[in-house]
Amino acid sequence: MLKPDQLTINNIRKELEIISQEMLEIIKKYDLTAMSQLDVIDMARENITEKNDYIRFLELSLEGRIYGEAAAAIEKRENVQQTTH
Repeated sequence: MLKPDQLTINNIRKELEIISQEMLEIIKKYDLTAMSQLDVIDMARENITEKNDYIRFLELSLEGRIYGEAAAAIEKRENVQQTTH
């Protein structure tokens, strides 16, 4: 995880790419083919048989969400700064 002083759009994008690659490995390993993002967690719960893989899948999901929200907040702050200057 990035430290607060490392939270830049570029660093977040790099982390999200790493998270995506690891998530894809788990998705391929267990042939997870959910029709929507909302189905992914249920499908993972049912199909991931190795406890550590399931825990890692949940961790990656949470990390991705946190980084996504951080990126959105940074972009919003930058947009506000641009419009006020």
